[in-house]
Amino acid sequence: MKFTHRLSLITAFLLLAAVYPQLMAEDLTVTSDFEGASVRDVEIDEATRSIRFMPGGDPLRGWPCWWYFRVHGIAPGETIILKLRGSTATVDTPGASLRKPLASAWSMPDQATWSIDGETWLHTEKGERQDEWMIYTLKPEAASVFVAWGPPYTPSTAAKFVREMSEKSPHAEATELCRSREGRVVPMLHVQEGERTGDQRFGVWVQARQHAWESGSSWVAQGFGEWLLSDSNEAAWLRQHAEIFIVPVMDVDNTATGNGGKDAQPQDHNRDWSPQPHWNEIIAAQRAVSGLIEEGRMDVFLDLHNPAPGDPTFFYILPEDLLQEPMIGLRNRFIELAYARISKIKPLIPMSNKPKVTGTNYHPLWRQISSNWVAMNGNPHTVSLCLETIWNSPNSTTEGYRAVGTNLAAAVREYLAERPAKP
Repeated sequence: MKFTHRLSLITAFLLLAAVYPQLMAEDLTVTSDFEGASVRDVEIDEATRSIRFMPGGDPLRGWPCWWYFRVHGIAPGETIILKLRGSTATVDTPGASLRKPLASAWSMPDQATWSIDGETWLHTEKGERQDEWMIYTLKPEAASVFVAWGPPYTPSTAAKFVREMSEKSPHAEATELCRSREGRVVPMLHVQEGERTGDQRFGVWVQARQHAWESGSSWVAQGFGEWLLSDSNEAAWLRQHAEIFIVPVMDVDNTATGNGGKDAQPQDHNRDWSPQPHWNEIIAAQRAVSGLIEEGRMDVFLDLHNPAPGDPTFFYILPEDLLQEPMIGLRNRFIELAYARISKIKPLIPMSNKPKVTGTNYHPLWRQISSNWVAMNGNPHTVSLCLETIWNSPNSTTEGYRAVGTNLAAAVREYLAERPAKP
């Protein structure tokens, strides 16, 4: 009798444990009233504790592939299910890229990103594709959780980063590139050490996030800055011999409002490097870079992006027949040094050593792409490149992206150390 009674107690305990999350659960709710958030067509099924949704964003303001929101009402130990469908949004403007819905692969990473505190970002288990849906599951030990396409990096994150770097080091200044068309600050980090004058320093310009949905590129920029202001002797050399500008988020308005940015109307930021740019960020960056060119010291220009789904990391470059020496040889040397470092990152960040060409057949506005514009208008020794960092890899995390930035910065130092010293 005692044994049977004990079994009954155990059975009751197990049944209670199984249903406890449901007993404790509140109704699930979704919020997106914060910086960078984006979601639409939310449907919540309380019986299955699942949430159906699409990426949000105004298609006039870029590809609707970015999604980021918060889920509330989770019970302790409960598994919730996210069911993602690609956006059905289109744009009627003649010539616009979204005459039909964006391919869903752009919005469906193999693993979604989540965080309890909005600071530490983790991957879910690999999602499962079911017809038009991508299904993610997660079991956060918290009553609410942030979920996103990738690790978010908002204009506030950029402002915090440049402020903390300036507080950490006397060689760094938190400044701003400009104010956006909607009045937001575009944070910029300015770094140099020692008494060398400007004409005695190499010029290095690093910018990220001309396309707002490509959040990983901002983390690469942050990794670059963190290494630059580290205690490394190599980092100190670069600070002492160069003047470095880092802009972690160029398209602050679309990043802040959760829009995609890519192919935004009336102009994509990375197609706006024209004689008369539309965006304030491009006007200001073009003016600053032109100043370095006039001084004969636009040595390294790096524009940071994330590529198409599944593409490994690679550089975008102009074809050699559009350039002259010594620019071609110097560019190839820099790519060699950067690839040697980034390709050896542990854990591995997939990277192709074959650059993509962005010449006459790439896009009708190929001349107005930032890295192309700088190469064609720069000094004979200018190295101007677009670096794409893969976003759909198990190591496409804040740590992985920052490691790319660290090694990219070290490659800049190694490359410039080979160049003749400034007079």
